[in-house]
Amino acid sequence: MNMSPVSILLSLANFRSQALGSLTGSSAGAKDENSWSSIFQGIASDSASAAPLAVPTKAGEVQGLSSTGRNLGLFDPESAYKMMSVINNNDVSYKAQFSELSEMKSYVSQMQDAGQGLGSISESTSDEDITSQLQNFVGQYNDWVQRFNPDMQTGGAMADAQAAQISRYELDQSIKNPFNGARDGVHGLAGLGIVIDPSTKLASLDTSRLNSLLATNRKGAVDTVQEFSANFAKSAGLLNSAGNFIPNRLNNLDKVIHYFADHKSALQQEFGTGDAAKPSGLIAQALAAYKQNYGL
Repeated sequence: MNMSPVSILLSLANFRSQALGSLTGSSAGAKDENSWSSIFQGIASDSASAAPLAVPTKAGEVQGLSSTGRNLGLFDPESAYKMMSVINNNDVSYKAQFSELSEMKSYVSQMQDAGQGLGSISESTSDEDITSQLQNFVGQYNDWVQRFNPDMQTGGAMADAQAAQISRYELDQSIKNPFNGARDGVHGLAGLGIVIDPSTKLASLDTSRLNSLLATNRKGAVDTVQEFSANFAKSAGLLNSAGNFIPNRLNNLDKVIHYFADHKSALQQEFGTGDAAKPSGLIAQALAAYKQNYGL
């Protein structure tokens, strides 16, 4: 089951502060001021962690575990081991998602530039140039869709990333918006012949329809393109704006990834090693890209 960075931290905190009492045979309600609840809640709320976990006596070693990687000092070492397996898997999936979402952020910026570029079209622009610019935009949009569509399917690095899903939806809806050009009697880009296939999510341009509109309502066609240009660029810019969908998700992922990196040995010492993650396919590719770019 995929979990968000915040939910895995809070689940881990809940496990540590509420369930670990039964694992060790101590009081289920016992807590101390350095409990993981306060530590993980701090991360989840974007504040600094107040207290570190205990560290192993020797750097790089996990002390006190059995040959199978279990902490036999716990009342239920198997449950703790499974929790660590979840951590291992999520550590990998978060890195893969961070890598792909960072790529998407760059692509969204490129789409913003492409949308803004259409604003240079005027009534004096030749039919050939208008057609060429719209075809180029359609091509760039389709490149963006094809680049990230596999990542958003089941098994992809961003299958559960709301920021990615919303980004695709917003740009899709911006192209479909029927109100661009309405004051000139044009019903959005569809009036110019640009539509999105509901199955493939790819855009296409009907040049015959475009040429017909240019011949009968040139001003309306140009006004529609300029209005779309401004609205599309604004939508793309908002997705990448500070504190909005993509930057916020990247920030949360980065915090969790670095927390796991900084405390992996201590987590293993407490819960056991857990099963190692075994990424494959797109997840493995994205993880390799993350390691190459960020070194973790």
